[in-house]
Amino acid sequence: MDKLTGDEIVRLFLALATILVAARVLGEVARRLAQPVVLGEILAGILLGPTVLGSIAPSFKEFLFPSNGPLALSQHAFRTLAIALFLLVAGMEVELSTIRKRGRAALSVGFMGIALPFVLGFAAARYAPDLLGARSGVSPETFALFFATALSISALPVIAKTLMDLHIYKSDFGMTVIAAAVFDDLIGWLVFAVILGQISYGKGGTEHLPIGLTIAVTAGFAVLMLTAVRWLIHRTLPWILAHASFPTGVIGFALALALVGAAFTEFIGIHAIFGAFLVGVALGDSAHLRERTRATITEFVSSMFAPLFFGSIGLSVNFITNFDPLLCGFVLAIACLGKVVGCGLGARAAKMNWRESWAVGFGMNARGAMEIILGLLALQYGLIQEPMFVALVVMALATSMMSGPIVQWLLHRKRPRRIEHFLHSRTFVPKLRASDRKSAIDELCQTLARASGLDYARISTAVWEREQVTATGIGNGLAVPHARVDGLRHPYIAMGLSDQGVDFDAPDGQPARIVFVILTPPNDNGVQLEILADIGKTFVQPDVRDRALKLKSFTELLALLRTEPVPA
Repeated sequence: MDKLTGDEIVRLFLALATILVAARVLGEVARRLAQPVVLGEILAGILLGPTVLGSIAPSFKEFLFPSNGPLALSQHAFRTLAIALFLLVAGMEVELSTIRKRGRAALSVGFMGIALPFVLGFAAARYAPDLLGARSGVSPETFALFFATALSISALPVIAKTLMDLHIYKSDFGMTVIAAAVFDDLIGWLVFAVILGQISYGKGGTEHLPIGLTIAVTAGFAVLMLTAVRWLIHRTLPWILAHASFPTGVIGFALALALVGAAFTEFIGIHAIFGAFLVGVALGDSAHLRERTRATITEFVSSMFAPLFFGSIGLSVNFITNFDPLLCGFVLAIACLGKVVGCGLGARAAKMNWRESWAVGFGMNARGAMEIILGLLALQYGLIQEPMFVALVVMALATSMMSGPIVQWLLHRKRPRRIEHFLHSRTFVPKLRASDRKSAIDELCQTLARASGLDYARISTAVWEREQVTATGIGNGLAVPHARVDGLRHPYIAMGLSDQGVDFDAPDGQPARIVFVILTPPNDNGVQLEILADIGKTFVQPDVRDRALKLKSFTELLALLRTEPVPA
């Protein structure tokens, strides 16, 4: 029986660990810089692939990530599993009910968001195939269909995250964008599944079926999954919840069903990801799928399989030698033109004002992970060449990065400012020595002065004068002495924990055990109120206060603030 040798198993585990760690670290760096996490994950693969590591130490790169052989085959199997599970999660985020709720507006935006990019992409690929680097031997119609589809599809996970960050996900605007993205993704993946069905690969399956029959099989499977199978899943989940341990029983059922769906679509000659995606849609639409189960599956896939897949993208292509500025610029320009104008006109036809219409267009313009997956599959199947793949990756990342800031600007929205944005390790005091209000303020102002270079006497005086006007104890063991200080360009916050408590004259009479000193500029545009509201919402929860009082380090504080959801 053929199997990996001990040496190959060691190399496989080392390779997976290396790319997982690199992808997670650079993904976190990207998140800290307010960029899509996928940007950092792909950068990890570029560093470990032929672009960087392959140029510096080709033998070591080949040791970890060989181009062929049983180890390369094993790594490919992991990537295939990762992409299937990622599409399961993407499908679970699709809410079919949003299309029904938003009705005319969603269909108008969704239809125009597919139609105009599709027409522009098809025309460009049909009449300028050399500019786009069409591969010889590939049918011009098939290549044109692929490029048109690549420009039409959106990235539902990126769009949803952008709207959540701007706190407009549940608004009418947000639901319109999400519903239109759902429509676009379903149609786009259906068309792409048909394209893949026409590409000869592997053995068996229905890859040689006439295009009409391929469309019929694909559409029939999609309809079946979104009707009968969706109904069966909805009926089955209560039985599983009643007789299996929670949430592992449902999670096991969901993962097994995704793999069966992936196997079936691979068997009929489409692609495994399409089956996993539709299983996710059918599963996620059930009211019996608990939020805890959904979150557990998402966290499991996002922490393990998504970094492995997106980190591996850079392993297959040299992004320097295959970077074509003209091609990248053309693909980015035509992609933005088609999606922004198309969706904008669709929103305008649905009676939205021009500012909101353009915001819809740029919100829908994010391509992100879905576009990269589509491009990688096309590259693997020989439909496109490496320069086009690089251009698609650049376009996907660029549109994802520009989407949020432009929507924010068009809608005059500001990202909420939270405590963690202005705290620093040197301004966190886990054990306050002070026993009275004045001493507590002085002690925290001293830490602010040391950390920021501010004049201690000036800030301490400003906070104490404000405290004498109105006491800042807000109850529940919290106090928030604060002041507006001339010359500041941004807020400063210090936080201290007191074992014995300090009397800040709170309405409930309780001494303050958690004390914040907040300094803001004179013209702070509401930042002081946002910070105070964030403190109130976060620490109003008794369990959060109890956990906060046990903190020993700034790292533990950040972990608490970033893992504890803030009540709406």
